[in-house]
Amino acid sequence: MGANLGHDALKRTSLFDNARIAAGGLKDFASGLATPTLRLGVTGLARSGKTVFITAIVHALLNQTRLPLFDAQAQGRITRAYLEPQPDDDLPRFAYEDHLAHLTDGERHWPESTRRLSQLRLTLDYTPRGIIARNLGRGRLHIDIVDYPGEWLLDLPLLGLTYQQWSAETVAASRLAPRRALARDWHAMLSTLDPMAPANEQDAVKASQLFTAYLARCRGSDASLSALPPGRFLMPGDLAGSPLLTFAPLDITSDASFPRGSLTALMARRYDSYVAKVVKPFFFGQFARLDRQIVLVDALSALNAGPDAMRDLQRALSDVLSAFRHGANSWASALVGRRIERIVFAAAKADLVHHTSHDRLEAILNLIVKDAAARAEYSGADVDIAALAAIRATREATVRQKGEDLACIAGIPQKGETIGSATFDGETEAAIFPGDLPANPEEALRDGLEGALHFVKFRPPLTVGKSFPQIRLDRTLEFLLGDRFS
Repeated sequence: MGANLGHDALKRTSLFDNARIAAGGLKDFASGLATPTLRLGVTGLARSGKTVFITAIVHALLNQTRLPLFDAQAQGRITRAYLEPQPDDDLPRFAYEDHLAHLTDGERHWPESTRRLSQLRLTLDYTPRGIIARNLGRGRLHIDIVDYPGEWLLDLPLLGLTYQQWSAETVAASRLAPRRALARDWHAMLSTLDPMAPANEQDAVKASQLFTAYLARCRGSDASLSALPPGRFLMPGDLAGSPLLTFAPLDITSDASFPRGSLTALMARRYDSYVAKVVKPFFFGQFARLDRQIVLVDALSALNAGPDAMRDLQRALSDVLSAFRHGANSWASALVGRRIERIVFAAAKADLVHHTSHDRLEAILNLIVKDAAARAEYSGADVDIAALAAIRATREATVRQKGEDLACIAGIPQKGETIGSATFDGETEAAIFPGDLPANPEEALRDGLEGALHFVKFRPPLTVGKSFPQIRLDRTLEFLLGDRFS
C-alpha cells in the first residue's frame, strides 16, 4: 500500500479535516490543564495479544507489581493507582475486570480478541523525582489507554489512495505467490466482470463476498499474511451487509477513467464512502490525538509460516509507520494536532521461545521495521523494538535427548494443541523444544525455517500472589511512560 500519510494521504483531506485534528488537540490540551494526560494507543495485527497486554499493564500498576526496569514503580514513587471514568463518553469502556476474570478463574483462558475501539482511564499519583517538584506537591497523571484493532490501522494508508490506485495495487499483489492460490475463486469472478459495464448490485455483492473470503484465507494460520485492508471486511461489526462494505477491487489501471453509472463508478463511490465514513472518523477522532503508541506483532506466527509471511509482515508494518503522525510535541501541538512521540514495536509471545532467542526475536523485528523506523526517528519520534510477553505462560526447562541438552519451555498447552502425533489435554504440563531462532535475522526473510520451529498455545499461568509473570514488560513501560514521572 506504500502511501505516506504525512504527505500523500493529506492530498485527500480537506481544511475541515485538518480543523478536526486541531479541535481534538485543543480539547485534549484544555482537559490536561488541571491534570496532565497521556493518550496511549495499543494495537496489533491479528492474534498479537492486545487485550492481554492492556489487562497485564493495568493489573501490574493497580497491584504495584514488582517491575524492576520501570523506575517510578521500582523506586516506590508511584503512591497510588486507580481507575477513573474515561473522558470520551462515546467510546465503549475496555472491559478490564471481565478480561482479568477470564485469566484468573478456574478455567483460566485467554480473553477474546479486540474487535472494536475501547478506552480505559488509569490514574497514577506519584512523587516527583526533583526536589523542587517534590516541594510543590505530589504529581498526578491520567493515562487514557485507547485499544483498537490493528486491521483498522492498516486502513489508514487508504486515505492516500484513490479507488483506482487501491484496485490496481491490490489486484497486482493478489497475482503473486502466495496470494495467487488463495485468490483463485475471487480471480475467477474478477475475470468475468467488465469494469465499464452498467453497475449491477448483485455483481458488487458477489465480488465483495469473494474478496472478503480471499482476505480471510490470507489471514489464516497457514499463510499468516498481514497486509489485508480494508480492515472492516474481516471485522465488520455492525457494518455487516452495509453498502459501505459492498465493494471490491476491479482489474483496472491506477489512472483509469470510467463513465457514470458503470460498475467501476459504483465501486469507487462506495470505496470513497468507506474512507469518508469509516477511516476518517477513526483517524481524526482518535488516532490523530495519540501521544504514545505500541504496536504488538505476532512475529512468531509469521516466522512459522515462512518467508512470504515475513515479507508481508514487513510491508504491513511499513504501511503502519507511514500512517503515524510522528514527531515531538510542544504547546503548539494543541493548535495543529498531537503527534506520536514514542512508538514501540513489540514482538509478542516471547514466552513461546527460550530466553536465548529473545534478543534474536528483537533483531528480526528490528530488521523488518528498520527503514520505516528510521523515517520516524528523523521526524523526531523515539522508536523502540522489544520482544515481550505481557503475561508469561511458560517457564524454562532443560531436556536431555540423545546425549544433547535442549533448551525447552514448559507449561500447560491448551486442550487440542498438537505436536506431531501428540495431542494435549489442557491439564498436563509439557516441556517443548520450540527450535532456535536464527542468529542472523536476514535468514528469517529467506527460505529454510519452515518446519524448524514448533509453537503451541499454552493456558494462562497461575498468578504469583497478585502478579503475573512477564518478560520485558517493565522495560516497555519505562520507554512508553517513564519520562512523565520526573
